[in-house]
Amino acid sequence: MKKRFIAVLFAVVFTASVLSGCSTTVKSKNLTDGIKPGPVPVYNSFEKDENTVIAQFSAQLLKQLCSEDKNVVYSPLSVLYALAMTANGADGETLTQMEAVFGMDMETLNNYLHSTVNLLPSDEGYTFDIANSLWITNDEGKFVVNEEFLRIVKSYYDAGVFTADFADKQTLKDINSWVTYKTNGQIQNILDKIDPDAVMYLINALNFEADWLNDYDEYAVHDGMFTKADGRTQDAQFMYAAENGYLEDENTRGFIKYYKDKKYAYVALLPDEKINLNDYIASLDGEKLTNMLNNIVREQEVETAIPKYETTYDTEMSEIFKAIGMTDAFDWRVADFSRMGQAQLEGENLCINRIIHKAFVRVAEKGTQAGAATVVEMVAEGAMIEEEPPKRVYLDRPFVYMIIDTQNNLPLFMGAVYEIE
Repeated sequence: MKKRFIAVLFAVVFTASVLSGCSTTVKSKNLTDGIKPGPVPVYNSFEKDENTVIAQFSAQLLKQLCSEDKNVVYSPLSVLYALAMTANGADGETLTQMEAVFGMDMETLNNYLHSTVNLLPSDEGYTFDIANSLWITNDEGKFVVNEEFLRIVKSYYDAGVFTADFADKQTLKDINSWVTYKTNGQIQNILDKIDPDAVMYLINALNFEADWLNDYDEYAVHDGMFTKADGRTQDAQFMYAAENGYLEDENTRGFIKYYKDKKYAYVALLPDEKINLNDYIASLDGEKLTNMLNNIVREQEVETAIPKYETTYDTEMSEIFKAIGMTDAFDWRVADFSRMGQAQLEGENLCINRIIHKAFVRVAEKGTQAGAATVVEMVAEGAMIEEEPPKRVYLDRPFVYMIIDTQNNLPLFMGAVYEIE
């Protein structure tokens, strides 16, 4: 029987309220203090070109995900964190292809994601926290991790590093307890079991929640009709408000609605009525998204209506990344993850098996909750304007939306609404 070693990367992104009394007891051996991080620069801002590259990565995923008239929500930042951590273990053509998909080399991307921790603020009314951990089997007969890989993960991602007996049920409890603690109790038992051949788990946890700068009073919420992608209508509750922030291009109207302190914002993009949403999404790229976000007319009043909605979405992304050029990483015969570590049985080779992404978003009167989970499974196998009347953008038909940080217009979440759930 073919022997397989499995390494699974989790990037857990979610939104949650802080739960009192939430704590964790980890009995796995903590190696964190024994790994000395190297010097890493911290940027106070990102370059314009880098922000456009991230927008391009986000748009690529949106195009691939929106092949059906089905609501989509995902976190490009979650996916990027998971794959960036993976890519630090890659080399050769495998690394070259991954960097091409990211749109930047690993040194730049590591610095970008490391600085993101410092540039995405948290305060009363909005929260954005990032945490990472690495869990490694203590069975060196199966797998030996490279120390340089640990140093990089610690340096750029401030990851906690644990080693444990993966055959011990307590290790499963430890991993789940860590995730539950870092997600303030919202995500429990993310891992149902530890595969007998698992050798590594890398976990990225993001905690995001934000209240509107101006929330909706009861009188501003009314029943209405949403026209779905197939032309049928359905009942929906719409939240009405006047905002100051309008954006448009040749076939798009949209607006920006801020969260508390204006550090984060919700951006809605409504294509012209005669344009199919999937055709519109196919026309999006990083430059187009960046130009729209950089040219928001903040003095322009716009009458808005947002439907109350909640979307839960999950997908397996392996074929998506193969389609956009990251092929070698999934082929055990050519994949090169030698910088991550070595499987100890002769003829075995690490490769990515699956990239699983799960996400949700909830938009309501008081604010927005959005969350996602990304799993990368690796296996080792052989063989200013003149005053004018207000604009109006009512999201009563299919639209695209983003949750961004307002300093760099970094897409934290993106999605498309075809119907109200």
